[in-house]
Amino acid sequence: MSRAFVKEDVDLPERSGRKRSASGLPPGATNYITARGAQRIRDALAQARAANDSARVAELEQTLASVHVVDPPDAPSNSVAFGATVTLDIHGTVETRTVVGVDELDFERDAVSWISPLGKNLLAADAGDRVTLEDGRVGKITSIEYRSA
Repeated sequence: MSRAFVKEDVDLPERSGRKRSASGLPPGATNYITARGAQRIRDALAQARAANDSARVAELEQTLASVHVVDPPDAPSNSVAFGATVTLDIHGTVETRTVVGVDELDFERDAVSWISPLGKNLLAADAGDRVTLEDGRVGKITSIEYRSA
C-alpha cells in the first residue's frame, strides 16, 4: 500500500468502557418488558432457585434488575404500542406478531423484539396499514389487541 494513503496522525477512537447489557441492548438503552414477560422471568427465577442453579439465578436476577415494565394502554387504540399482538392478513393467510422486549422473545411463539426492524415498523403502524415482514412479504394489520398477564 502506498504511504500516501496512510494517516499516521489520526488516533483510533477510544472505547467508552461501557459494555452491552446481558440482554444485548446497547449501553444506556432502556430494557423494556411486558408485565407478562416479567412474570415469566420471575417464574423462571423461582424454578432456578428450586433447582439450586446459581448461575441461572444470577442471570435472571440481573435481568429483572435491568427491566422496565411497560403496561398496556388504558384505552383500546388503533395504533400498535409495546406489548401489542398484531394480526396480519398476508394474501389471505392470517399471522400474528407480538411486540415484546428482548428478554421475553423465548416466551412468545410469535414474538418480535421492539428494536428489530419489524418491531420498529409495527410500532409506527395503525390498524389497516401494510407492513413488510422479516421475509419480505407484506401484511395488512387487521387487528391490534393486548393480552393480559
